[in-house]
Amino acid sequence: MLPVLTAKEMKRADKAAIEQLHIGETRLMELAGRECLRIIKETLHKDFLQGTSFLVVAGKGNNGGDGLVLARHLLNLEASVDLVLLYPEATLQGVNRECLATLQAYRKYTANLRIFASHDEAIPYVGETSYDILIDAITGTGLRLTEQDMVLSSPLAEGIELINTVRERTGALTLAIDVPTGLDATTGFAATPSIAADITVTMAFLKTGFYLNEGPYCCGEVRIAEISIPGFLAEPSSALLTDKEFAAEHFTLREPSSAKHANGKVLIIAGSQTEHSSMLGAAILSAKAALKTGAGYVCVSVPISLAAAIHTALPEAVVIGRDTSAILEKAVWADAIVIGCGLGRDTEVIHFFTQLLSRSEIHDKKLVLDADALYSLSDAGTAGMLKNCKQAVLTPHYGEFSRLSGASVEDIAADPIEAAKSYARHNGISLLLKGTPTVIAKPEGAVLLNTSGTEALATAGSGDVLSGVIAALAAKGADIFNAAAAGAWFHGRAGDLAGDVASLVSSGMVVDTLQQAFQEVFEIEEHP
Repeated sequence: MLPVLTAKEMKRADKAAIEQLHIGETRLMELAGRECLRIIKETLHKDFLQGTSFLVVAGKGNNGGDGLVLARHLLNLEASVDLVLLYPEATLQGVNRECLATLQAYRKYTANLRIFASHDEAIPYVGETSYDILIDAITGTGLRLTEQDMVLSSPLAEGIELINTVRERTGALTLAIDVPTGLDATTGFAATPSIAADITVTMAFLKTGFYLNEGPYCCGEVRIAEISIPGFLAEPSSALLTDKEFAAEHFTLREPSSAKHANGKVLIIAGSQTEHSSMLGAAILSAKAALKTGAGYVCVSVPISLAAAIHTALPEAVVIGRDTSAILEKAVWADAIVIGCGLGRDTEVIHFFTQLLSRSEIHDKKLVLDADALYSLSDAGTAGMLKNCKQAVLTPHYGEFSRLSGASVEDIAADPIEAAKSYARHNGISLLLKGTPTVIAKPEGAVLLNTSGTEALATAGSGDVLSGVIAALAAKGADIFNAAAAGAWFHGRAGDLAGDVASLVSSGMVVDTLQQAFQEVFEIEEHP
């Protein structure tokens, strides 16, 4: 899995590379420029850039230096380059001054380079020129935003507006070096104005701000530049990004000679029916997802009047009623338990949930607590019961997490990584906070981010499907934290695949594409 760093962590890694590993600043800058060139060539499908034009807008820091190096490499491949310096040449120091001096010397040998000493000097020429790619080399990770300072001043604002205006006028591709200017690399908040990049070439490691708040919009496609900063300098990082390999690692394939009881036994306590409503669908979706994920045996506890409907929808499932002794007997038998999907929210249900969670047969198991179980937990009388649940994961969306934690939805959305990490640590329980990205935190402080999935998953029942997937993975052997993270990846990937099928996606379609997601990961060919 790839580390995801805050700006502070990246600065620490960068400094360690220079001071401890003696990787000079010049070498890092040279590698950054070369990597940007590589990605540009891949994007344009060209080895040589003759006839291709670039606008490079450079700041005065290391990000600007990366842009100066890139400009030189572009010229070496016969591209045309217009370079705009946002700050006076006299303010450049060290490596940047050397890089600019090299470019200035190039002008004796090529007509493909124009250097503009300021934004104002560039305007008359840039406004009449068409470019293939615009290069944002203004601030990188150096920008820090506060609630009181979200509006950028000159010359940063002028440089951003120059790139955005040319992009809007010509449709040129915008490439941001390291971080789009205007975006806080840690929080993902974007200033006014800010760059909306098509491609962001990030140096060495991903940044948390790419996935939070306005980050996904500002960054476009994110590519990682290898600049010789080793991964051990990024440890510990704020988070790790789940991927296909991680998901596969925590999905246990069936042994050819195995029996159903050896492939995970899941108990799902879900669904409800009243005089005025029914939430049977939640139980069906969760159970069907567990079966699709390979659980060998699934038992569903619903009001017994719903048993026939469960049997019709899922003939593979065993059904029991809401008798507490029967549930506890099955809890002893189960490897993992789901509680909450469509369970109901009245006083009687909260009491029922409280009684279950107080029993060791329940709280000693791998638990997935979702939906109405979270509603019950938000009640002050039951919140303290989490201390008994050593192998549980809570799976709230932002609204449910607001009820659990007391924080506002706005504050959670502003920094979901820290919100999830703090809650998991304080309550000694794993937490899967649904959102974009999904944040999975464990009490010891580890955080995983999941970015698979699209808006296709924003549909009723999607969380019920996820609960079933997590429970099946846990029942088959994964610990609850890794089951939650791998489950989120598979669930998201199934959503991606369902989104490819139709623009309007139901949770039932997501369940149906789970098998396709598993086959894709393990490269299993579907039999005709």
